[in-house]
Amino acid sequence: MKKDQSSITSLISAFGRAYHSQFDSPKIFDDYIAKELISKKEFNDIKENMVQGIQFFNKDIAQKFKEDTEEILKWITQIQLSPTPLARAAYCEKILLHEMTLGLKQYVILGAGLDTFCFRHPELKNTLEIFEIDHPATQKFKKKKLDEANLTIPSNLHFVPMDFAQKFTYQSLIDEGFDNKKTFFSLLGVSYYLTKEEMSSLIDHLFTKVPSGSSIVFDYADENLFKEKGISNRVENMVKMASASGEPMKSCFSYFEMEKMLEPSGLLIYEHLSSAQIHELYFENRSDYLSAFETIHYLHAVKK
Repeated sequence: MKKDQSSITSLISAFGRAYHSQFDSPKIFDDYIAKELISKKEFNDIKENMVQGIQFFNKDIAQKFKEDTEEILKWITQIQLSPTPLARAAYCEKILLHEMTLGLKQYVILGAGLDTFCFRHPELKNTLEIFEIDHPATQKFKKKKLDEANLTIPSNLHFVPMDFAQKFTYQSLIDEGFDNKKTFFSLLGVSYYLTKEEMSSLIDHLFTKVPSGSSIVFDYADENLFKEKGISNRVENMVKMASASGEPMKSCFSYFEMEKMLEPSGLLIYEHLSSAQIHELYFENRSDYLSAFETIHYLHAVKK
């Protein structure tokens, strides 16, 4: 990972959530805290970079809206940037809150970035322990952001610095109070950047120390990732941008491969959403540019 790479990635992701919360309607996922974590300068810098990059995304749109930077920003954000992060967060949190009614006590967020779940759900302070795992540099950046926003870290939020893509270790979690209780894991926006072997190994490690009924939600790309172009070439653009940033996308899975990968860890697929199902659930009947991203699937797997 390049120096500050994780900070930039987490900032752009927060930008997408903040933009949606402030300007889009109806809301798919309302992260009203995200804007607190982005300074005015950062917001404007990201906006400027996006608008300047419109020629890369779509020359026709660049021409059509050349005098309207706000519409260009809206187009890029809604077509390219926001669809997957918004819908997968909405799906993940819906599952998580349902799991809490079934006795869930621990939530582990892998690749947390500038996640704001615990700040949007202060009512869970005494009922859910939240463990955020991410690169040490990203967590340092996040703590600085929370401090600048005058947000106090609640007692149920635990930061666990770890480069889990290289090596996952349970000891760091246990040191922060993690216990052998029913646990929910989220792994959002990560699977694409791991090889199939790394993904399989990570899942295997995650489920060695948690009881039956523990589960995970993650998103993954299907076998068309490197072939599908998508609306306005957005899938192809996503792959190109990842490669240019120094973090290339490495893996995609068929449903059968995913099933076989989860099996050795004792995991069963409880729910699987295809791109078409995601669109129906979260994007139906919108009048803006937002639509479910091609080739992306969401999955909820439970330990038997």
